[in-house]
Amino acid sequence: MTSASDARDLQAQLETLTTEAFRPELAEIDRLSTLEIATVMNGEDAGVPGAVARQLPRIAAAIDAVADRMARGGRLVYAGAGTAGRLGVLDASECPPTFNTDPAQVVGLIAGGPQAMVTSVEGAEDSADLARADLDALDLGPDDTVVGVSASGRTPYAVAAVEHARKLGALTIGLACNPDSALAAAADHGIEIVTGPELITGSTRLKAGTAQKLVLNMISTITMIRLGKTYGNLMVDVRASNEKLRARSRRIVALATGATDEEIDRALTEAHGEVKEAILCVLASVDGPTAARLLAEHRGQLRAALAAARA
Repeated sequence: MTSASDARDLQAQLETLTTEAFRPELAEIDRLSTLEIATVMNGEDAGVPGAVARQLPRIAAAIDAVADRMARGGRLVYAGAGTAGRLGVLDASECPPTFNTDPAQVVGLIAGGPQAMVTSVEGAEDSADLARADLDALDLGPDDTVVGVSASGRTPYAVAAVEHARKLGALTIGLACNPDSALAAAADHGIEIVTGPELITGSTRLKAGTAQKLVLNMISTITMIRLGKTYGNLMVDVRASNEKLRARSRRIVALATGATDEEIDRALTEAHGEVKEAILCVLASVDGPTAARLLAEHRGQLRAALAAARA
């Protein structure tokens, strides 16, 4: 149980965080009309992309390091509590359908486990031991990356995850929304998106959450681009698991090749529905097995496989 002294210490820490600051000019926001509140909120959100832009060199350096390791078979692991943890789980869960990754390749850990996605798990975010146990279950190695996510930059679960991962030799990234954070300091790559005080005091699911989502989008998406999961801006590793995605697969092959419907159908049949192989079949005039072999020899990089076929 937290003592009164501990509670006062935590309160004092929170009062130093920009994300927790009280804004007296918004003290009567509940008396505004709905349109007025929406206008204020929209204005607040407009500053988030600029805050992200100021950290782009750090974000890019972190992504290059992640991509290097994932190209060697490493995994990308997000670790956070509350909103930050949910955003990590969301980003990880969207990688398999978007980029045809193995579900174990991008992993989202949230303090308290799956139950914490929909309800608060008492004390989970304060447990460093829980973070270490969650990571130990993954058997981390030097090619893996752990991204600790925390708006405050002080959440014990996220900080401990980064510290433990670093001791195990994994690459570490600390994503926070306050300057001079413990999380960024603990990581190989510290990224601090300073979004300032929230519209609702301390509600970091707002601007801070938006900033974290933008950065996580960049980390996963650009890493996948670097790994050859796209051809230009086309999702050539999309998994055609339903009718919509099967239609999208045909459209992607059409956009990449300019082929006729008949040629597209023939290529997708030859490639057993694999979009990347079908594109190679059309553009390089090769059969399905040859397309599969070329892609395997070039680590799934369609441009490299296409160059080899044409050579």
